[in-house]
Amino acid sequence: MLHSQIEQEQAKPTLLSGWISRGELAAELGVSVDTLGRWAARGTGPKCVRAGRKVLYRRAVIQRWLEDQENPPAPRKRGRK
Repeated sequence: MLHSQIEQEQAKPTLLSGWISRGELAAELGVSVDTLGRWAARGTGPKCVRAGRKVLYRRAVIQRWLEDQENPPAPRKRGRK
């Protein structure tokens, strides 16, 4: 009976089950936490939420952001025509 109770508790979604921390995301992407901070400040990275000092990213938003990176917009031409 105790074993099935533990399985049920582990199967319950937690409050933050759909979220990942900035440190975890940095490790997954192979970039530094500072890089993610710069991307957030510039508005070029995935959208994030701040909860006190903790920065969290919704997993679904990260996946959409990564898909958007597959086809980046064409670079703007500079200079005279």
